[in-house]
Amino acid sequence: MQRQQLYAFHSQRGLGGPGMLLWLAVAIVGAAAVGGIALHRGESINSLWFIVAALCVYAIAYRFYSAFVATKVLLLDPTRATPAERLNDGRDFMPTNRWIVFGHHFAAIAGPGPLIGPTLAAQFGYLPGTLWILIGGVLGGCVQDFVILFFSIRRNGRSLGQMARDELGPVGGGAALLGVMTIMIILIAVLGIVVVNAMKHSPWATSTVAATIPIAVLIGLYMRNIRPGQVLEGTAIGVVLLLAAVVGGGWLDHQPALRGWFDYDGPTLALMIIAYGFCAAVLPVWLLLAPRDYLSTFMKIGTIGALAVAIVIIRPDIHMPAVTQFIDGTGPIFSGPLFPFVFITIACGAISGFHALISSGTTPKLIANEADARMIGYGGMMMESFVAIMAIVAACVLDPGVYFAINSPAAAVGKDAASAVATISGWGFPVTVAQMEALAREMGEATLFARTGGAPSLAVGMAHIFSAVSGGGLLALWYHFAIMFEALFILTTLDAGTRVARFMLQDLLGNFHAPLGRTSWYPSVLLTSALVVAAWGYFLYQGTLDPLGGINSMWPLFGIANQMLAAIALCVATTILVKSGRGRQAFITAAPLAWLVIVTSTAAWHKLFNDAPRIGFLAHASDLRQKLADGLLPPDAVASAPRLLFNDHLNATMTALFLVITWVVVFETARVCRRALRGGPLPPLTEAPYTRTELAVP
Repeated sequence: MQRQQLYAFHSQRGLGGPGMLLWLAVAIVGAAAVGGIALHRGESINSLWFIVAALCVYAIAYRFYSAFVATKVLLLDPTRATPAERLNDGRDFMPTNRWIVFGHHFAAIAGPGPLIGPTLAAQFGYLPGTLWILIGGVLGGCVQDFVILFFSIRRNGRSLGQMARDELGPVGGGAALLGVMTIMIILIAVLGIVVVNAMKHSPWATSTVAATIPIAVLIGLYMRNIRPGQVLEGTAIGVVLLLAAVVGGGWLDHQPALRGWFDYDGPTLALMIIAYGFCAAVLPVWLLLAPRDYLSTFMKIGTIGALAVAIVIIRPDIHMPAVTQFIDGTGPIFSGPLFPFVFITIACGAISGFHALISSGTTPKLIANEADARMIGYGGMMMESFVAIMAIVAACVLDPGVYFAINSPAAAVGKDAASAVATISGWGFPVTVAQMEALAREMGEATLFARTGGAPSLAVGMAHIFSAVSGGGLLALWYHFAIMFEALFILTTLDAGTRVARFMLQDLLGNFHAPLGRTSWYPSVLLTSALVVAAWGYFLYQGTLDPLGGINSMWPLFGIANQMLAAIALCVATTILVKSGRGRQAFITAAPLAWLVIVTSTAAWHKLFNDAPRIGFLAHASDLRQKLADGLLPPDAVASAPRLLFNDHLNATMTALFLVITWVVVFETARVCRRALRGGPLPPLTEAPYTRTELAVP
């Protein structure tokens, strides 16, 4: 009764008199902004509409929908002791200030997905991606993160795989564990491809990103050994050094004797990223991972906030059409029709399965009060969705011709600049060689053609916005600051993901040899880290050798894998709700689950069986094999054909595996829920018993 009265009080605040009028005004303004974005068909639309629409949608969703989930579905109880309090060991479980936990959680979930996915999806136009980010975020992604975090708190901080095994039984749980592990490998590999394509043959970008590693180590040592407890000092030093790295990279780029040290091709950079991933997985967490996460949180939130303010100040126009001709599946950046590929391309900006691993990983072990799960789970994902809105704005303020010249691989538009601009201009998006050369000089790059992956074009858009606010000029500095900002997003997720995958593999191998399951046993740490890094490193390296830039084939696979992982998480959440007698409220997870299953299954079917070589893996392999037999391939393509054929079949196999795993989990979810509704035998609920908190109740 106490918790119901408390939340009834919270839910009623601000709804009487002036409060109701205020929320009505927010709703009207938000509806007008969303309507303006959806219905506008002029030459351009002002980007301010996007900021207003996003802020209004998020405010209403957090105030009302998240409150409904918290008070009517999950029944958050602030008087209940969390595992951080009950199992406090001063290491993994520890009650922590909610704002610090929010920062940690956001740093962990905010990878490159909300930056890169919306940027790539802009090839369909600004409208489809924007609507999905707003709708999918508040009804899908935020709910998934919130409920998984809550259920993990109620289960002593157990992981998604462990909860699946406990709640679904051995078949569904085993399939979920296999799916989580294999999907993680693909996710990390694609993150590596994005950062490699951003640094390829760019000494300024490479040197800046490389400098973030010793900076993180220095700050880790500073706050642990040199000046323990002086967090503000360490933070200030770290931020200053990161900014100095951007400026220093520009100086180095103009030194002929030094720039060659940081000028590498894709495969070489891939090997460096692989080596970094291994080191990040085996080094103590306080030495590299924790200080990098901490510093990146300031850079992420600060930069996104500054970008939003800059957009409000200068109000740049959106030049990309609302919808382009590439909705038919002929897009040069990635192939596939608007449905379902816009949804799997946006990925993390709307809903991300990777978040479920964080929401059932370190975060539930730190939350001091159950009531904070709403702000951290729902609010953290809402912040990431806003990052995605900023990304789509930054990409769409570019001239469409420039956008496509940067993001289209040479194999799709032509290997030389003249062929590329002729092809892109022929699509109705005029661009010239001189325009691209001038842009590259302004950004401090040798060329911006075929810089696939989304990161370079996003950095160009951000540079133009920041430059306009600062009075013009300094484009090269702002561009490489944006590259460093994006790399912090990517590398934070890459090293955290590698460590999580290593924990999962150790847990699995511990069933066969107990010492391998001990995270403190260093031989096990080295072995499992090497196995995990070798797995995603293979896909990363092969992606850098792909003539289409790796993104064309790998990003759809990334999106399918990530969304299927989200479907698995929603299966677990739906099962728990039904088993606990809240079947009527299970629509909050069952509805997004049904949508994701439809979207991911359709996308997987396209990638497996579509007859178009640019879309289907098997169709591309068949077409390539036929051209090879007929002698229609140039010599360089003949040399790479066997590798591409192998990659096509491997990607098809991985897609089929993900599809089968997802449907096994879905069927097991349906079976368990059916038994629960009929009162049949079930795996028992594993929720920890109620213990009253001894901490202060808010």
